[in-house]
Amino acid sequence: MGLWEILINVQSGKLNLPRPAGPYVLKKLAENGIEMLSISVDHLLALDRLPMHHRDPFDRMLICQSLREKVPIITSDPMFRRYPVDIIW
Repeated sequence: MGLWEILINVQSGKLNLPRPAGPYVLKKLAENGIEMLSISVDHLLALDRLPMHHRDPFDRMLICQSLREKVPIITSDPMFRRYPVDIIW
């Protein structure tokens, strides 16, 4: 889940985090040594070739980033297993 999706889920009430959520999430990322990836043109272009196994646009971008950058994804979503990505969870 990218920061943008976390903040949307907090605002919609789907995710309960301390407010404001942005600084809290950034602090937790730093504490755990997790770096966020920026979305690049290369990631966006990879969407064009990504099979439509997963319909969530946020998750599809994470999958593209994982594939292009060769980094694992932290998720419990079983749909991610339909793609050739490394999954942690």
